[in-house]
Amino acid sequence: MTSVRKLSFRVLGGLILIFLLFVVFVPIVEFSDPLGTAILDCEGRLLGAATASDGQWRFGAPEEIPGKFRHALLEFEDHRFDSHPGIDPLAMARALFQDLKAGAIVSGGSTITMQTVRLSRHGRPRTLREKAVECLLALRLELSHSKNEILRTYAGYAPFGGNIVGLEAAAWRYFGRSARDLSWAESATLAVLPNAPALIHPGRRPEALLRRRNALLNRLHQRNLLDEVALELAQAEPLPGPPRPLPRLAPHLLDRARREIPGGGIVTTTLDLETQRRLSAILTRHHRTLKENSIDHLAALVAHTDSGKVLAYVGNVGRLGDQGAQVDIITAPRSSGSILKPFLFATMLSDAEILPEELVPDIPTRIGGFAPRNFDRHFSGAVPASVALSRSLNVPAVRMLRSHGIARFADLLRSLGLTTLFRPADDYGLSLILGGAEVTLWEMTALYAGLGRTAIGSRAQEEQGGGGEGERGGEGSALGESHLTTDFRPLSWKIEATQKGSPSPFDAGVAFTTLEALLEVSRPESDASWKNFASSQRVAWKTGTSYGFRDAWAIGVTPEYVVGVWAGNADGEGRPGLTGHSAAAPVLFSIFDTLPSGPFFDEPELEMRELEICAHSGLRAGQDCGEIRIATVPASCLPGRTCPYCRKVHLDSSGRYRVDGGCETIATMIHRSFFILPPALAAEYAQRHPDYRPLPPWRKDCRSEENEDRISCLYPDNGAEIYVPLELHGRRGRFVAEAAHADPRGIIFWHLDHHYLGRTRGEHRMSLAPEPGRHLLTLVDGDGTTLLRRFKVLRRAENTMSP
Repeated sequence: MTSVRKLSFRVLGGLILIFLLFVVFVPIVEFSDPLGTAILDCEGRLLGAATASDGQWRFGAPEEIPGKFRHALLEFEDHRFDSHPGIDPLAMARALFQDLKAGAIVSGGSTITMQTVRLSRHGRPRTLREKAVECLLALRLELSHSKNEILRTYAGYAPFGGNIVGLEAAAWRYFGRSARDLSWAESATLAVLPNAPALIHPGRRPEALLRRRNALLNRLHQRNLLDEVALELAQAEPLPGPPRPLPRLAPHLLDRARREIPGGGIVTTTLDLETQRRLSAILTRHHRTLKENSIDHLAALVAHTDSGKVLAYVGNVGRLGDQGAQVDIITAPRSSGSILKPFLFATMLSDAEILPEELVPDIPTRIGGFAPRNFDRHFSGAVPASVALSRSLNVPAVRMLRSHGIARFADLLRSLGLTTLFRPADDYGLSLILGGAEVTLWEMTALYAGLGRTAIGSRAQEEQGGGGEGERGGEGSALGESHLTTDFRPLSWKIEATQKGSPSPFDAGVAFTTLEALLEVSRPESDASWKNFASSQRVAWKTGTSYGFRDAWAIGVTPEYVVGVWAGNADGEGRPGLTGHSAAAPVLFSIFDTLPSGPFFDEPELEMRELEICAHSGLRAGQDCGEIRIATVPASCLPGRTCPYCRKVHLDSSGRYRVDGGCETIATMIHRSFFILPPALAAEYAQRHPDYRPLPPWRKDCRSEENEDRISCLYPDNGAEIYVPLELHGRRGRFVAEAAHADPRGIIFWHLDHHYLGRTRGEHRMSLAPEPGRHLLTLVDGDGTTLLRRFKVLRRAENTMSP
């Protein structure tokens, strides 16, 4: 008994050893064949595909095997697949008998597992030795993979004729749809193809293919998988013709997928096929108009505001054969134009540097050698900050950036997700806000979505009943809680991708106020009267035009959607009329017209406060402000600067002249509030506001000793160093000095180094031709008010810029 037990242990030990040696030394077959790339929309519909590097339509193992194909394949190839260990002795015995009877190899008896092994070994000769190797490898494969995994691998690498490899590639090429949507007849057709793809290639030998397909359908019927009616209908279906061309609905996204997923395969995207088709049609239609002005390229994308998932992606539309149309503009860095302005406005609101309706200067400005101009070449003197944003005025934006700080703003943009700002802030300078930096349509659309998401976040917070009066950002406050539900994150185009973002630096009040200002941006002519129609879509949007008319931008956002549009030439060639308003904006609103409309962003009441502001300056009302109104502003803007422009003035009994206690009794004085801007602002402001009243003159017998700021020198600044280039023939060059007077009708007398130059009225500009050295510019008005400016003219252009 003992010897029998010992023998049993030895046998068992030997079997275990053999098994271990088998597991360790017999390799698991792997597939290293290169894969092509196919992109699907969110519902699994094909958007486009590209072959593998070897020219094969091969996309790897599908995620699942459709039931109809599984039944058809197993019935045709290996109906004991689910029960055998990788080899089927009964099938091999049957094959041996058939081969001996025929006197040739007519059946191999291979299981699907063995066929999978054979596919991985790339057409080795069918010898007895190779068959033995296949059996061994099949057993090893079954030990390491589930039946479903083996079946998926076979379906992904089986040949289906020509350069078509794999189930999904065959379904798309032969039937124009995914394998999961195939009928019984179509599934049976594909099930019989791998057995002899060269012999019964669709379109070449239809009779042989038809016989095999119908025979398989009969067998499926016998197994009660099809009833009589289904069998009759399936056998009546026609066979597929030659392979079909695959769609190219998103070619630039396909190229992007190939770059970002070098291994290839089937990629399910967030896109919606119907939205993609509509977007392509809209861009194609508008491109026909734009190309008449040699504006050759157009790009756009549509995404959900809350999730950032992209619904449609058209990287470029161009002329047939145009190489520039191959460029994916959505990811290509381009000059930003004015599309960064809303984020400067928002951050200055958030940091309590401005109030939404606060007047900001819009006057001729020169900072070093930089002299920004508004697009229309006009100035308004002073405009509310929100109006400066909606009108996209360049001069106020530059002055606001200078006040806020270039480095601070650049850091903010990077934190929001701009990856193209790789240079130091000083390299960009103040032109950063006007297009001095490069951005991508992909990242800018994400930034506008983040702004919208921030505004939406408060609504969710209010619906949950959160909030309170607490301090800004404090624990448990509405402002602090909303930051937990909002963020700035990249857009996503892959269905499984989860993009992580950074908390929004703005609260919902700031985001809403910024978007409300963008609602007032003047729309293109076709939509100019949109406010007259209750059904019009309310869109917060912004345009941008780069220097030299090279890039035209338009980005719009609603609570549901964000849309970004770019128009221009991929090679950077500028064109007259290539502006955001004329080239990109009409495309933007054509896109929004096809999207479901909804309400505008809700005002976040918990993060807004009522504030008494001066009706003239938009600042917190002071004690001398005569006209006051209630405004709703973001809580983060508070307390806000008190209005410095309103002052109480003492007039005589006629109200025409100013007086003081030295020449008029208090009892006879009239005390009136006046809104008085500094001279530099007042000159331009008065031309556009007929109701603006300058201070009355002093009565002749009554002159106050107070120092009045009635003259302002716009250029040169005090202590400025200027290089004036020589003109032709060596003559000394000239530059233009500029001033402003508080009284639009005021006269200024100009003196240079105590030499009288002349006088000006209205527009105060004087051409000067000083020699190198130090100089004194003296300005005197008709009332004797005097202003002095000292400056130096350099002999060489060193460490400065010419005016």
